[in-house]
Amino acid sequence: MNDDGLDPLIHVPTRLKIVATLAALPDGDTLSFTRLQDMIGLTPGNLIIHLRKLEEAGYLSTEKTRNGSAPQTTVALTNHGRAALDTYTQALRGLLGGL
Repeated sequence: MNDDGLDPLIHVPTRLKIVATLAALPDGDTLSFTRLQDMIGLTPGNLIIHLRKLEEAGYLSTEKTRNGSAPQTTVALTNHGRAALDTYTQALRGLLGGL
């Protein structure tokens, strides 16, 4: 995180969309990978790259299960991710407050 509170991991527009979309869910709820992909408008490969970076930072968790013979991946924002987004939005509001 930068001194100004703008976390460079979240500051990337695509990752901000992912984190904000997951933050809109009630705590503990998940989205399927395909639903998140449709909502954000990314290719599967592009979404995987961004999800990996966020998961490595502990901002989200993924779970892979099987629905019959088809694999299904669900994604959820962690408490750490919610706190990081809260810090980020407070810093952004602080920077824009003087406009």
